[in-house]
Formats: sequence, structure tokens, C-alpha cells
Amino acid sequence: MPEPADRRYGPATLPRPRGPLSAAVVEALRRPPHDLPAGVDVDPADPITDEDLQLTLFLCYELHYRGWLGVDESWEWQPTLLALRAHCERVFEAAVRRLVGTPVVPAAGVAAGLAELVAADDGPALAANLQRRADLAQFREFVVHRSVYHLREADPHSWALPRLGGPAKAALVEIQTDEYGNGRLDRMHAELFRCTLDRLGLDVGYAAHLDAVPAVTLATNNLMSLFGLHRRLRGALLGHLAAFEMTSSLPNRRYGNGLRRLGFDEVATRFYDEHVEADAVHEQIAAHDMCGGLVRVEPALAPDVLFGAAAGLALDRSFAAHLLDSWAAGRSSLRPPAPPALPPTVSLVGSTPAASPAAVTPPSPPALV
Repeated sequence: MPEPADRRYGPATLPRPRGPLSAAVVEALRRPPHDLPAGVDVDPADPITDEDLQLTLFLCYELHYRGWLGVDESWEWQPTLLALRAHCERVFEAAVRRLVGTPVVPAAGVAAGLAELVAADDGPALAANLQRRADLAQFREFVVHRSVYHLREADPHSWALPRLGGPAKAALVEIQTDEYGNGRLDRMHAELFRCTLDRLGLDVGYAAHLDAVPAVTLATNNLMSLFGLHRRLRGALLGHLAAFEMTSSLPNRRYGNGLRRLGFDEVATRFYDEHVEADAVHEQIAAHDMCGGLVRVEPALAPDVLFGAAAGLALDRSFAAHLLDSWAAGRSSLRPPAPPALPPTVSLVGSTPAASPAAVTPPSPPALV
């Protein structure tokens, strides 16, 4: 594979292995496509937090996104690698189903069921912590975690588009059009997040922070890919997106306010500010037009919709708990090595009213690896 002209957009660099399974996959991907040994045993105690399993799934899934630098693209459909992925997926999906059970569809319908799940969600108050108390080091860690998804924002849910028709498809297109900036590169949510990374002095390259994030972060991303790459899980994928949109507006307001508290300007906060308004509209479209529209056409998918929403909320709770527990214990939420030294100062918003965006950028520390 030739070297890309712009590394911001992928392909990603192969990560460091985290166990024997991911080590075998990384080693295989460095070579031309070939059959992998059969009979691989995958039985971790907790699949959702198992570093080796989650990285193995991510390695397989990324072949369907931007790919891996220097890896033969024919690996995407190599039968024995797909068989290994399917085995890991069965273990992961079973663990998620044990975690969330089978949500009951209320008599009022799937939109009401989504609202009930969101209202009952009692996850850790990560957004409030980032708004009011988190220091710059902790906010940078949060952004590093989220970079794995936000630099390809909306892509996992777009897998549903060719699998839908009618009202659900129209609603999904409406949501995704906003996510992709209505065709303007500078308004794409992934590009807005890249500006946030840059303002915080972090590497803006695609999947640049993959080695730093733990299994629980990979699991939140792998869940979307699992749902997106299987037609049988299209209902779960739409339910996941609906829950995502229905729980997004207030947290994003808090994230933006947290960055303002730390002295950052509107370029740093634009990604979060954009979501405050957009997701307030998206949540209604997602619940009623998208998920409601899907279930009107395919009533049997209603339980899947609620399962996808419950699964997304549950893994996000685990993610938030990991960050808050790590910070409460005085340790980093990222994998070693530790984050680099922070910039000594942060330019305050309003200190130079006529300044250009570059003038208020904090000095950049070395990128996280």
C-alpha cells in the first residue's frame, strides 16, 4: 500500500499488541494474506474489558474503515481472519447481552422505550466533572479517549444506510448529513474535533492515540462496528445511535463549558457547541422518525432497537466509571506511558480580542503515543 498523501485521514498505524491473540493478528497483517491457524481459544473472564480481545476486534474492524498502513488490503475479506473475528464477536456480543439483558418494548412503542432507557440511565457524572472540576491533564485524557471515535464520527452508523428503506432511511440521512457537515469539510464533525485536538496540543492524526486507550474505550467503538457490520443487528445500530443522540446535548454543553473554564477559545469548543444545538434536534428525529419509522416497517426489530440503545448506554457507563475512578485514585485513565508534560500556560479567551485563532493556541506538548 503506498504511503498516503495526508496522514490525518488514515490509514492507521498498526498498534502494539496487548496479548497473544492481538500479537498473532498484528504479525499476520504485516505479511501478505495467508490462512491463520484454526482452533483459536478465546475465553476471557470479562470480554468487555479484556485488552487482547478488544484490540483484536479493533484490528479486524479497522480493515473495513480506513485500513492499516502497510497492510495488504486483501486482508479485509481473508476467510480465516473473518472466522477469527466472528469467534471474537460471539464472545463479545454474548457478554454485552448478559450485561444488559433484553429490554421490554412498552405498550407506548419503541420511542417511549428509548425515552425510558435514557431517563433511567444513572451513569457516573463524567460531563459534570469535566465542566466543573477536571484539570487540563484530565480533559486532555478525555479527548484522547474520544478521538478514536470522533475522528471517524458517524461512519459506523452509516453502515445502516444501504440496509434501510423508507422513513428510517430518510431520517438517518438527515442526521448523517449534519454529522458530515452538509458537504463542507470545515463543518464535518470529525474536522471540528480535529481542531479541538490541535487546540489541546494533541496529535491530530487518524487513530494516533490508539495505543493509549484501554479496552473499555475500544469496546465502546467495537460495539458500533459490531452492530454496523451485521445486517441482522441493524435495529440495534439505530437504537445505539438514538441513545447517542438523546444523551448528547447536555453533556456537550458541559464539555464546552469545561474547556471555557480552562481558558480555551471558541475554536477549541466549536465541536461541543455544534452538538448542543444539532443533537437537540437529532434526538427527536432519531427516536420518532428513524427508530419509530424502522419499527413501523419491521415491527419484529423493536426489541433489537432497545437492546442497541441499552448496550450503548451500558458501555458508556463503564467508560465514564473508568475515567472517574482513575482520576479519584490519582492515576491516569490512559495506558502507559504516561501523558506528556502539559503546556506551562494556556492563553485566556478574551485576553486579545482581535487575535486570530492561532494566537490563542496553547503551546503544544509532545503528542501522546
